[in-house]
Amino acid sequence: MTIALEVVGLKKSFGGVAAVKGVDFTVNAGEVVALIGPNGAGKTTCFNLINGQIAPDAGSVKLYGEDITGQTPERLFRSGVARTFQITATFASMSVRENVQMALMSDARKANGLLSWATMQQRESAAALLASVGLSDQADRSCAELAYGDLKRLELAMALANAPRLLLMDEPTAGMGPAEREALMRLAVSVCRERNVALLFTEHDMDVVFSFADRIVVMNRGRLIAAGSPDAVRVNEEVRAVYLGNVEIAHG
Repeated sequence: MTIALEVVGLKKSFGGVAAVKGVDFTVNAGEVVALIGPNGAGKTTCFNLINGQIAPDAGSVKLYGEDITGQTPERLFRSGVARTFQITATFASMSVRENVQMALMSDARKANGLLSWATMQQRESAAALLASVGLSDQADRSCAELAYGDLKRLELAMALANAPRLLLMDEPTAGMGPAEREALMRLAVSVCRERNVALLFTEHDMDVVFSFADRIVVMNRGRLIAAGSPDAVRVNEEVRAVYLGNVEIAHG
């Protein structure tokens, strides 16, 4: 397999408090990896270090062998790293199609803030992206009118606009019902596998994690305590002790 993301010895402290303590893991092209752990485990900090929101104190992040450690989110976007957030980031005043067109224009470095320009550009590409996430029939609707699950699908389409090699999804199913959670993750996993995109996501819903992740990386108090297949992590005694407890988790 081709290693898309390689995290080696990543460390970060805030005011003397070590948030990430020498974390190592990889994500292969086309692979789905979940990063989980209890509150305060260091997942968000690790995510932000990978995405360039903050710079590490030590360690490295590589994308297909290229050192991208400490690069800005904007530069990482150009390198093929896309990210979705727990709270959707769309333009409510624009239509669904216009949101995707703006994302496409940004990728092409053509965005100039003029809506009239946006409506003339990238229509075919926008249509294809909307079709890939099942939103073709919503293309002309205002984002303000969309149901929450549809907003999440739109955000996924926008993230795919720059043809990413690595997709980071931060709590992708937060605020969604069980059926919506499963539908969104099934869609994201399907699209990423079809396009050979490496997918790394954080998630609190363990049924989602164990149903869709190929591998699971578990953190606690800033360090990695387990990594492996869902079956291996499910029975790991340390993971059970610090996070899963006696919760019954559905088998994928």
